[in-house]
Amino acid sequence: MSPTTVAEHRKRVAELVGLMPVLQLPLDECLGLVLAADVVAPLSLPPFDNSAMDGYAVRAAELAGEGPVKLPVADDIPAGRTEISPLEPGTVQRIMTGAPVPPGADAVIQVELTDGGTETVTINGKVRPGANIRTAGDDVQKGDPVLTAGTVLRPSTVGLASALGLPELPVRRRPRVLVLSTGSELVEPGRPLQPGQIYESNGTMLAAAVRDAGGTAVQLKFVPDDVEEFHRALTPYLGSVDVIVTSGGVSAGAYEVVKDALAGHDVKFTKVAMQPGGPQGSGRYEGVPVLTLPGNPVSAQVSFEVFVRPALLASMGHTQVERPTARATVTSPLTSPAGKTQFRRGLYDPSSGQVVTPVGGPGSHLLSALALSNCLIEVPEDVTEVAAGAEVVVRHLQ
Repeated sequence: MSPTTVAEHRKRVAELVGLMPVLQLPLDECLGLVLAADVVAPLSLPPFDNSAMDGYAVRAAELAGEGPVKLPVADDIPAGRTEISPLEPGTVQRIMTGAPVPPGADAVIQVELTDGGTETVTINGKVRPGANIRTAGDDVQKGDPVLTAGTVLRPSTVGLASALGLPELPVRRRPRVLVLSTGSELVEPGRPLQPGQIYESNGTMLAAAVRDAGGTAVQLKFVPDDVEEFHRALTPYLGSVDVIVTSGGVSAGAYEVVKDALAGHDVKFTKVAMQPGGPQGSGRYEGVPVLTLPGNPVSAQVSFEVFVRPALLASMGHTQVERPTARATVTSPLTSPAGKTQFRRGLYDPSSGQVVTPVGGPGSHLLSALALSNCLIEVPEDVTEVAAGAEVVVRHLQ
């Protein structure tokens, strides 16, 4: 049986996860989420004519003569005042930035062109009608479409929604992802190691990757290589998570707990034609999508990047789900197994002519090399040797 291609498995994972529900969420919870419906402005911005600076509301024609003009200050208008008196001819009103322009005024002269008087003011400049006034609707007109479905909400878009008086927005919610590492050899960091034991890293790493992709991670501390313990560990979470991601227990060894526990469930295990990360599984466990990743740390993280991260982003409504890529010149030769897409760790430097330097070897246990890298170098499945100086595709990790 021929191995599954990277593209085939990526498609299966994406279809399995599906779209998250739409919720109305408060603005302070919307950053980075995707808008699920168009937003029409319920009011104009600004909602009223207001001053663009501190100064005096005036009739421009009354300043048109030669020399300074001295006029009485009939009123003060601070920002936030709601009752505004009309501007009587031959007077001015002192006005602050953002305050409503009084009826009858057609310009604001900045305080720097005056003596700053509070009872009478001497004005040493001229203005044209409309000067320093932000007119109602200058930014947004009531009824205008201002945000479209599919928009990724940034600080400025959330700010616009708030300025329009919208306390919440319709968005696709974050997927809740249960992250589980398996292995009787695993020990929680901070505790002493016994011979044959290692500190657990996959769960921490994958939970961080879920959060980095915009999801909500629930990290279940690692489960020993015991089928019954595996089932008991998952059961309390089945009604509250959208996706289960496991690492380890999917290869061809004698104690492959994930494979054994999910036998008879709707989960398909396969060999994907890639290095690292060949052993993969996907399906449903008690109705919940489950993605099983290999246990070696680099294999687990590369698998997350290639398969899980795009699916999580798509589930939230993102249309751009792939990491940015670039073409670069590789500084040293690479070899790759025939028939497999290889993902090598690399350090990409666009400042020195878009070159990429491989970091570490192809081994799936070399976590330090991955930690020092900022990209993955993709070697296609039909390429077995890449010469130094050749052009390659790099997938950014940052």
